[in-house]
Amino acid sequence: MPENRVPRRRRFLVCEPRHFAVQYAINPWMSTGRPVDVIRALDQWQALVDAYRAHGHTVDTVAPVPGLPDMVFAANCAVVVEGRVFGSHFHAPERRGESVAYEAWFKTEGFEVQHPEAVCEGEGDLVPAGRWILAGTGFRTTPEAHREAQEFFGVPVISLTLVDPYFYHLDTALFVLDEENVAYYPEAFSPGSREVLERLYPDAVIATREDAMAFGLNSVSDGRNVFIAPGAGELADRLSDRGYVPVPVDLSEFHKAGGGIKCCTQEIRETRS
Repeated sequence: MPENRVPRRRRFLVCEPRHFAVQYAINPWMSTGRPVDVIRALDQWQALVDAYRAHGHTVDTVAPVPGLPDMVFAANCAVVVEGRVFGSHFHAPERRGESVAYEAWFKTEGFEVQHPEAVCEGEGDLVPAGRWILAGTGFRTTPEAHREAQEFFGVPVISLTLVDPYFYHLDTALFVLDEENVAYYPEAFSPGSREVLERLYPDAVIATREDAMAFGLNSVSDGRNVFIAPGAGELADRLSDRGYVPVPVDLSEFHKAGGGIKCCTQEIRETRS
């Protein structure tokens, strides 16, 4: 029988996609020849915000800045643990202005903010998972940033190497279900990193490549409800079998830039998750 899952209320930070566009290509999903339907993107983004609020979560917004088309991807701006903010230092020069805008928002809200010295792309690659932080590297965030984050938070950081360019951030290949478990796509990781995940999470929910390519792992879980791409049907069924409740939200317009639900969502953890 599926377990009885208990949701936990979350606080999320998002950014309206008013200036969203694909103006450059920094991952395999992006092509400047694929125009973005901004009205559709705004509608999809609003549906995500509405879904979060309907499930009892708090949603804060940061104002979008003209000339920063990827600012909608709030997860990349920082990682927040126990009210302490470790910011971002983007690999691509085109995105570095986002760090300034987000760090200003956090400081205005009274948070302590540390700007990383090494390349670090926030929750895109640093994923708090209960007792530790899972940390991706291979395409964007560097191992040096993993060490910086561990020193800043005083939380063990477990490095995982990504090997498939379609899964260039950890949050495209893995998401946290609750304090004890995750879902992930094994082939996105190096052999040694797969072994680490198998040891840490022997009961993990395993995704197929098809579900991963549908952005099924770029999901957000509150411990019971999983906000997930509707195209990841097999993964949704596996989650249901485990007692989770899939909440489909279509963010397909954002797939044109290599992002989805989690990419658009920064979690503000004021106590350790």
